[in-house]
Amino acid sequence: MRAATDPIEVTPAAAGKVRALAEREGREPILRVRVTAGGCSGFSYELGFEDGPAPDDRVVAATDGVRILVDPRSEPILRGSTLDLDRSLLGGGLKIRNPQAVHECACGESFSI
Repeated sequence: MRAATDPIEVTPAAAGKVRALAEREGREPILRVRVTAGGCSGFSYELGFEDGPAPDDRVVAATDGVRILVDPRSEPILRGSTLDLDRSLLGGGLKIRNPQAVHECACGESFSI
């Protein structure tokens, strides 16, 4: 469940996947979610493990001890989003569902707001 000030909600299924991936890589379950300029629709998401938060990061606590780091530039674009797990055989994995996205490219890798 998202606190009123959290920029992103993390489903229990997504948190479990983040934990499993972190354990496989021998990392702490601290995942950075960043929005970058680029892709065919204007913006794209970057997900990657970090050792800890930067001083200006927002830290979102999820289930299973998972923490999500969001930098100040990405926060307004992610506001209201949900990190979920898509279990589809093709194109499955961690997915960000962003209500601000008005268009997503066919590959699912970039979006516009």
